[in-house]
Amino acid sequence: MAFSIRLSEEERQLADSYAKLHSMSMGEAFKRALFDKIEEDYDITAAEEAYGEYQRSGKRSRPVGEFWKELDL
Repeated sequence: MAFSIRLSEEERQLADSYAKLHSMSMGEAFKRALFDKIEEDYDITAAEEAYGEYQRSGKRSRPVGEFWKELDL
């Protein structure tokens, strides 16, 4: 699928500089940025959901020293 976006001259120059710095086409730079952002947002959402489940479970963390003692370390 192809698409187009409108950029100001300043935005275009910035995107072009980024693409050149990383030896890629502008299309590849935008594709990479898009999927990096999607992955980051997905990871944040998954972490927030996991933390919410942890909180709702009633479990509590404890000092690592206690864990080491339990393992005789």
